[in-house]
Amino acid sequence: MTKAFSGIRIVDSTHVLAGPFASYQLGVLGAEVIKIESPHNPDQARLQGSDRGMNDQGMGTSFMAQASNKKAIALDLKSEGGRKALLRLLETADVFVQNFRPGAFARLGLSYDHVRVLNPRLIYCSISAFGATGPRREETGYDNVIQASSGMMAMTGYGDGQPLKSGAQLVDYGTGFAAAFAISAALFQREKTGVGQHIDVSMFDVALMLCSSHIAGLTWSGSHPKAKANRFPFATIGCYRASDTDMMIAASNLAQQRRLWTALGREDLIKTNNNQRLDAHAEEEAALRAIIPTRPAAEWEALLRKHRVPASRVRTLAEAIADPHAVARGVVQNAGLRGSGQQELGVAVAGFKMSASPAELTSPPQPVGCHTAEILQSLGYGEADIGALKAQGVIG
Repeated sequence: MTKAFSGIRIVDSTHVLAGPFASYQLGVLGAEVIKIESPHNPDQARLQGSDRGMNDQGMGTSFMAQASNKKAIALDLKSEGGRKALLRLLETADVFVQNFRPGAFARLGLSYDHVRVLNPRLIYCSISAFGATGPRREETGYDNVIQASSGMMAMTGYGDGQPLKSGAQLVDYGTGFAAAFAISAALFQREKTGVGQHIDVSMFDVALMLCSSHIAGLTWSGSHPKAKANRFPFATIGCYRASDTDMMIAASNLAQQRRLWTALGREDLIKTNNNQRLDAHAEEEAALRAIIPTRPAAEWEALLRKHRVPASRVRTLAEAIADPHAVARGVVQNAGLRGSGQQELGVAVAGFKMSASPAELTSPPQPVGCHTAEILQSLGYGEADIGALKAQGVIG
């Protein structure tokens, strides 16, 4: 079966999470992804993760989460030999992705304007904290810094003056998805124009996009979003304690709140419009805090699902990925590696299914530079050339 990006070559000179995740998403749909790292200073994510032993080996779980389906080449781009090798590789590529600070690659003679002369069809995607334009363009940042800078943290927490970041790296993964989408769009456009283009992806911009509904409310009515923990405008949406654990209920619209109060035997609390629901928040919350603790969460889940009211107990990540539904969907797949305790590495693959082009893992995460010789040979480098580059420290 032909994959969506079969025949597309992506050169990936990114590190940490957002950039590598973007190329990974294209890789699981069939693109050939060649990851470039410095032989002297490889991707820092290799040294991070839940297994210290694997971190010491440069194969940390933070790296392996988005490293499958990639070949690995080690090039010192600060050297002339490394830059020449990259340029030769880019002549054969469809996409180049890099996430260094704006201007860094231009100083090396590797900017889009330099590279497109060699390959006008190349799509050149730059990912950075604040983008390639604007007064903060040269600032660096990670997910937590962008959450703080974008206003996201200020609206997350318990309203006690202590802002809270998200447990998952929402901005990193959101940026990776945005970059993958932009690259896909550019490839589609190239089919019509025959030429590539430059893509400028900003983590800060993506964070603001993730706050879209709050931005609309703020600009329209001056309603500044505040940290409200698990409290929502309607009491029928929120986190309530069952007899054994916490659970989230989301009777969001009028039909759902009618079904909820019917299921709970409190038809007297049914409202006919949302303004009534807003005004009755305290009364409805008190009723739910009295009713929900009378049964375990599993019983409430079964009852509310029967009445078509969205609800779930708060589960751990381990419980979530072991759910038969998650297993049936195949979101997490075996990456083909086993740890010292024979545990298998499972990684999330894609949040969607394509009937004619399934996302899947075809090769496990690779050590630094393990395909260097193979890739250089395919570009016309002889054994003597490769040996000389290795002796000079240009390749690893």
